[in-house]
Amino acid sequence: MSSAFRTRRRGAAAPLYVEILVRAPLDRVWQLTQDPVAHARWDARFTAIVPTRVRDDGAEEFRYELDLGLHTIRGTGVSKGTRTARGGERTSALVFDSDDPLSPLGAGRGYWRYIPTEDGVRFLTGYDYAPGWGILGRVLDPLLIRPFVWWLTARSFDRLRLWAESGILPEETTWWRSLRRGRRGRPRARNCLARPASRERATVMDDAPATLAEIAR
Repeated sequence: MSSAFRTRRRGAAAPLYVEILVRAPLDRVWQLTQDPVAHARWDARFTAIVPTRVRDDGAEEFRYELDLGLHTIRGTGVSKGTRTARGGERTSALVFDSDDPLSPLGAGRGYWRYIPTEDGVRFLTGYDYAPGWGILGRVLDPLLIRPFVWWLTARSFDRLRLWAESGILPEETTWWRSLRRGRRGRPRARNCLARPASRERATVMDDAPATLAEIAR
């Protein structure tokens, strides 16, 4: 991982947190999020996710793309999912980086947690990154970029929820097509939490699974 992320200054913007309740079986949520093709369909942060190698420890290396029309941002990452945890909980850890000078996100790390409940699956993420764009990025990140990235992540999580719960395909909830749907069939970032309901840890990243430290080495 880039040293830019490891040496982020104290006082930088807080890590992002997004949580949504998906009223669907755990295996269904796992499949739609762990399969790279399915993931790229609901997650607007990516246009394509392509696995490139499986490490000896089971971690998967991949490359990702985000097609902006006039330019495609490209980067690489490593992820590792864990099925066995307390109470049936599952986790997935991720590190990523991009050397594209136009990428607003540089090196980063994050995790997903899948927490079974009586009502469904609490699907949540915590992640952090070093801003791209040099000095300009460090100025704009807390003001514009990070709030937009949170909103994009949250809206994508609600697209996943609609797919898992109601079978509404992500292609039917893109920007323009979603306008034709009623309120219940339209993805909304407001359906997600921006912070844990109760905070026992010092920061969002303290809740990351141990596998995050393993793949970040």
